[in-house]
Amino acid sequence: MVQYTLAQSPEIILHVPGRDSNKARDKAMDQLMELMEAGKLPTELEDGFGPQQLIEVKEPQTTAASGEEEVTQAVQILSNLANLKLKVQESKAEALEVRQTIDILFSDRAIAESEIASLKEGFKVLKSFAQANLRYQEAKLKAEDARRVLDRALKSPDS
Repeated sequence: MVQYTLAQSPEIILHVPGRDSNKARDKAMDQLMELMEAGKLPTELEDGFGPQQLIEVKEPQTTAASGEEEVTQAVQILSNLANLKLKVQESKAEALEVRQTIDILFSDRAIAESEIASLKEGFKVLKSFAQANLRYQEAKLKAEDARRVLDRALKSPDS
């Protein structure tokens, strides 16, 4: 069911089965004409008023999630945090090793082609670690709220 209204008369709601489409708008125009003919339209419409000038009325989305949905989402967030933490821990040592080798780029000594190739591979490790670490830090912030949701859900009614 789609609903339309007029900018001139927002209190008028036209109900049409289906979704927003040209056909639905035409049906709404038919209803509007019936209202005009019956004298039930409080305003005059401009010449050339057409179906595209109808305003679709959307139902407000309910943003409050049920308790069960909140708990499920909280568990998913914490699970994601655990996976990210594991990924960060696994790649941290290798990333730190690569970071130390970067210093050879700034030294005056000659660098072998194999060392450069090794560094380039190491940059991928550094990038992967840095991105995972940033995602972990962001997930950690979200997980604080998730932990509070679970704490509320796990609190017994007698305490």
